[in-house]
Amino acid sequence: MPEKKVVHYRKSDMTFAAFGGPPGTATIARLVGPEMSKTMGAGIATFDGCSIEWTVLYDEVIVVLEGTFRLVVGKETHACAPGDVIWIPENTPIKYEGDKAKVFYALDPADWRQRHGLA
Repeated sequence: MPEKKVVHYRKSDMTFAAFGGPPGTATIARLVGPEMSKTMGAGIATFDGCSIEWTVLYDEVIVVLEGTFRLVVGKETHACAPGDVIWIPENTPIKYEGDKAKVFYALDPADWRQRHGLA
């Protein structure tokens, strides 16, 4: 494995790709993945007028940076504002929703796709 070093991600250099929707839009900039870390994944995601259904296949922490982010778990909706933090345990069925929301996320393990046969 190559020598590890600190990586600085400049906002202006982040590339966001569309995922989920329509309706609405969602984008993601995957920053840290299994090619860099065996344990951690991280990135930035945006959600606006969308509802993305998913079962998390990893433990995830979300920090709301901008807008209103909602996490729907069953019949419960967690409405989050900037500065709020959410912890989601592995195998939780959820919906990511938001209005002009931008979030930072971190997840473990980074190689969840391989572990679940999705890579």
